[in-house]
Amino acid sequence: MRPMQRAGFVIGVTIALVGAVWILQGLSVAVAPTSFMTGDRQWTLHGIIAVAVGLTIVRWSVRRN
Repeated sequence: MRPMQRAGFVIGVTIALVGAVWILQGLSVAVAPTSFMTGDRQWTLHGIIAVAVGLTIVRWSVRRN
């Protein structure tokens, strides 16, 4: 894997993981007592979008020649 592919992979995975945390907080699964995100369904939607974008970047970076 070339350096730019590796960078895209790392960035995509990071975005997807952050999105997964947002989903869990939006669904009140990962509860941070003072978080404004806890229980807010809007963050669930943002998380789904972030996971989709992150996985798209990972897929693009892996398939790139």
